[in-house]
Amino acid sequence: MSERRVIVYPPSATGGRTVRIDDRILGTAYSLHDLTVFLQNAGLTGWDELDVAESGLIEWHEGGPEVWEP
Repeated sequence: MSERRVIVYPPSATGGRTVRIDDRILGTAYSLHDLTVFLQNAGLTGWDELDVAESGLIEWHEGGPEVWEP
């Protein structure tokens, strides 16, 4: 997983952020919890919300882990 590219796109006009790993869209996360579940399902088992928020693996666009609304 550490070699994969994780991108969290800017919040949409309706809220939530699209999450992508490599060329695969995982869905829209509406919270750090949602993002954590997506990443756990993609292979980051054992990670919690703090691990995700502090990870250097994630490329955050237009706001970090605390930004979920436009």
